[in-house]
Amino acid sequence: MKKIAVVGAGFSGAVIAQELGKAGYDIDVFDARPHVAGNCHSQRDAETGVMVHTYGPHIFHTSNEKVWNYIRRFDEFMPFTNRVKAITKGRVFSLPVNLLTINQFFGKTFNPEEAEAFMASIGDRSIETAQNFEEQALRFVGRELYEAFFKGYTTKQWGVHPSELPASILKRLPVRFNYDDNYYASTFQGMPRNGYTYIVERMLDHPNVKVHLNTKFERAIAGDYAHVFYSGPIDAWFGFTEGRLGYRTLDFAAERHEGDYQGNAVINYCDEDVPWTRISEHKHFSPWETHTKTLIFKEYSRFCEESDTPYYPIRLAKEKSQLNRYIELAGGETNVTFVGRLGTYRYLDMHITIAEALDVAERFLACAPAGERMPAFMVDPLG
Repeated sequence: MKKIAVVGAGFSGAVIAQELGKAGYDIDVFDARPHVAGNCHSQRDAETGVMVHTYGPHIFHTSNEKVWNYIRRFDEFMPFTNRVKAITKGRVFSLPVNLLTINQFFGKTFNPEEAEAFMASIGDRSIETAQNFEEQALRFVGRELYEAFFKGYTTKQWGVHPSELPASILKRLPVRFNYDDNYYASTFQGMPRNGYTYIVERMLDHPNVKVHLNTKFERAIAGDYAHVFYSGPIDAWFGFTEGRLGYRTLDFAAERHEGDYQGNAVINYCDEDVPWTRISEHKHFSPWETHTKTLIFKEYSRFCEESDTPYYPIRLAKEKSQLNRYIELAGGETNVTFVGRLGTYRYLDMHITIAEALDVAERFLACAPAGERMPAFMVDPLG
């Protein structure tokens, strides 16, 4: 029986390697980076002792009980609620927009019913079907809240005016007519006691799984394996023949301070004249720990160049046209399945990544004994 190759040691690759390794397959995991866990990589800061989310904040949340139970096999999850604050025009508010945000911003004492009626009155109802992000915001929260919380932040985050972005991006941002300031509405939420890297290391710690770090997988050796699960950039697999897909990348300016810098894990900076999008104070992601010093990341967003780490797929018209051509090429592959954020060119939360990887592993374990071909995609990358 030939070995299985897994390209990428993030959650997609680690879950697939764990499941197939348990089933008796010999797995080679390749990652070009010097560490596992991909963009979820976490490590202790030597100076402060704080557990740092190296590539920016990762808060685990899900309503999928199967995924919640699965990931807790690899570490204890500690209670954590993501309560995001936002600074706009020199004032601090809670996000997502909730009853406290509305009352503070407009100087009111609305009850839920009054707030809902007020928001309906300031929303631009002449916009029946929003065609872009800006119209979606104007329709649901009105111009004042849009310009305070969304316009500047979104422009910095994506590098384009909100009118150039699809309306679907804003559908993920709720308005609440109570004082619930939990950023997520998921059933389960928490932080791994020992960090995400510890979880991935445990997933990959199996006698049938061999990990090759600092090793770029070459497409030319794909034929040496019974199957390849590829979580790298789909355009890279095909040598960028259809051009490079667009991503946003992030730069982090780290600062170390004494005590407590901002009193919260994440604060968004919504004004366009502030160059960073948000500041994350990492010790607040582990509230069960005590540290006398602190470490913050000021986060800057820009277009991803060739040597940068890709974060968010842009997925505007140009990129979707390119992606469609890569999907057609992928259909001609015989022993490769594209998985994960980069392999399917989609923005994915961790719990979705894990759920999809479990589905891929389950499908392979059903297909392989029957001699059936694995599909190039288990999801619709254009969906």
